[in-house]
Amino acid sequence: MSGPLRVAIVGSGPAGFYAAGALLDADVPIEVDMIERLPTPWGLVRLGVAPDHPKLKTVSRAFERIAAKPGFRFLGNVEIGRDLEHADLVRLYDAILYAVGSQTDRRLGIPGEDLPGSWSATEFVAWYNGHPDFQHLSFDLNVERAVVIGNGNVALDVARMLALTPEELAPTDTTGPAIDAIGASTVREILVVGRRGPAQASWTTQELKEMGELAGADVSVDKADLELDAASQAALENDTNARRNIEVLREFAERAPTGKPGTVRFLFFRSPLALHGDSSVEAVERVRNRLEERGGRLVAVPTDEHETIECGLVFRSVGYHGVPLPDLPFDERQGTIRNEAGRVLFDDDEPAVGIYCAGWIKRGPTGIIGTNKKDATETVTHLLEDVEAGRIRHKEEATAEAVDAALAERGVRAVLYAGWLGIDELERAAGEKLGRPRVKLRTWDELLETAERCAQAPAVATQSSEP
Repeated sequence: MSGPLRVAIVGSGPAGFYAAGALLDADVPIEVDMIERLPTPWGLVRLGVAPDHPKLKTVSRAFERIAAKPGFRFLGNVEIGRDLEHADLVRLYDAILYAVGSQTDRRLGIPGEDLPGSWSATEFVAWYNGHPDFQHLSFDLNVERAVVIGNGNVALDVARMLALTPEELAPTDTTGPAIDAIGASTVREILVVGRRGPAQASWTTQELKEMGELAGADVSVDKADLELDAASQAALENDTNARRNIEVLREFAERAPTGKPGTVRFLFFRSPLALHGDSSVEAVERVRNRLEERGGRLVAVPTDEHETIECGLVFRSVGYHGVPLPDLPFDERQGTIRNEAGRVLFDDDEPAVGIYCAGWIKRGPTGIIGTNKKDATETVTHLLEDVEAGRIRHKEEATAEAVDAALAERGVRAVLYAGWLGIDELERAAGEKLGRPRVKLRTWDELLETAERCAQAPAVATQSSEP
């Protein structure tokens, strides 16, 4: 090659950063431009991890070290499909790796789902974490009962955040408006509802344990729901996490109420049929399920037993779903870019040379943050194989200057890494005064203005790998 290979990584979450790290550590010279729609990097580490889980956010230190490597550039506030097209990336780079995650939620597909008071967990999580696209939302938390539909970690995050006291929220990086709203909430009962049984819930045990440590809410489980059928009992033998979850739930079921102002109640074998209400959610109608083994898997089958329970707030947490990108093949059912181990597959099902994907948009919304490292490494390995085989070569016209010229021509206010460091420094300084990790800037204007001002200041003009 006559110059370093130029790779565009679209998306700056864990998968994107792990891919960047693997590329920049490769034996061949590579430059990486990380293209991000938001002015800030880190994806769900910044905007999805629950604020009361600061240890999970420390992975950002690894991302900061990757960003400090020679050959890395961050281009925030650049949206594919708005500022640059896929065809532009093909022209401007030698290879492209999409790591855009799963940006929307799966729907329940039931009547009343769009009533006011019915929200996706995605919206609530983005709101309390300071995502600039969601700060206009207004959550009415002045209700007695909230229902969280789903049995994954995000459902637990939503239930736990609703139950936290102002004292528990105070040392976190939850946004100020969210702390005020949750602190003033009148929610006294939170139902966490799963369509299958406790053995099929996908929580991690540590997250489940935390539900029994809330300062302002007792936890409740019906012992009858913990009487497992033979198939569920057999499945526990090969699933350590599920076995530990059952142990925790059984301990919860033995607890007597302690008089805390709130209660988090776990309900299993129930599916929502409809949300009812005139101008907003007033009740959820549910059906009782039983489990049947089909194709080696236990599925929820509805019975004739129905129930309707009053509630003023519903959060749907039944999974994330990918969003199609212009000019890329998309699997609607899976919510992923069509690919083979990270190589993108177009209509002829032949792996495309020079176009790749990693993370949730590659495999679907599964796994934990660390899962993305192995996933990204697999994709980068195939990219480097294509380089070694001569299928990818550096194009003379693929330069940083050409990218900058294209953005300037279209009037794009790209946020460089120095701008992000300015945002980061300002947020951390504001948080330090209050004993919090950071106080997040929440609006597009605040973020962009801070980034532009700080990018011009010599004090933050260099990258740093320090937290």
